[in-house]
Amino acid sequence: MYLIQRSVAAAALACGLLGASLAWAGNCPAHYVDGRLPEIRNAKMNSATTELCYGVFGVMHSGITRTPLWSAEHLTADNIEAAKNLSRENSFHTESQLPAGRRAELSDYARSGFDRGHMAPNGDMPDRETQHESFTLANMVPQDADNNRHVWAGIEGAVRKLAQKEGDLYVITGPAFIGGNLQKAGNVLVPTHLYKLVYSPRQRAGAAFFIENRADAEYETLSVAQLEARVGINLLPSLADGQKETMLRLPKVKPRKSRS
Repeated sequence: MYLIQRSVAAAALACGLLGASLAWAGNCPAHYVDGRLPEIRNAKMNSATTELCYGVFGVMHSGITRTPLWSAEHLTADNIEAAKNLSRENSFHTESQLPAGRRAELSDYARSGFDRGHMAPNGDMPDRETQHESFTLANMVPQDADNNRHVWAGIEGAVRKLAQKEGDLYVITGPAFIGGNLQKAGNVLVPTHLYKLVYSPRQRAGAAFFIENRADAEYETLSVAQLEARVGINLLPSLADGQKETMLRLPKVKPRKSRS
């Protein structure tokens, strides 16, 4: 348990990035269940973090990994419908709100062999402003290209369909850094796994997709409690322990290509 915490803490010491947490962008409770942000269980993992609040999603960014620890959305059927009519305009950009020594740069991903993988996906964004915001590198992780464009794109599409059916969902997407043999893309840590946690207010239940960050990986579905144990973050702190064991039925995923 909590391998992610030990791995990220070790990376922090190696990079010399431990320091006071940052909170420049204020609070964005509308993106979270009951307005409560996830709670990081390890003080070292919580260092060098910055909360960033965008139009329809929020990010907790780590200056240690130079990735989000999570991106959170209150995903609504109306926003998904609006997004369907929006063509994709790639506008990957460095996040100017973050200090240079603690953020990803476009050069980190250049010729790295990894995709710049959205956590809050472009396909969820209802207008040009929020679409542009989704292309900040603060919302990206180095992701295996085959994984990103096939099975992960299928997961994103399945979650959008479920949100249309339910009316709205709360979604938390993030990387996991498990084990001691971590890669880098430039100065950015490459996650070993990715997760997408889905919570339905109507059903008062949640569940998560969890997958290795590699080609041909197969996802597994976890309860909220199981996912929290793996990543070392209390992702839905307003829920009781028993509620976190109640599984939301997630749709089956057909791998496909996507604009996300």
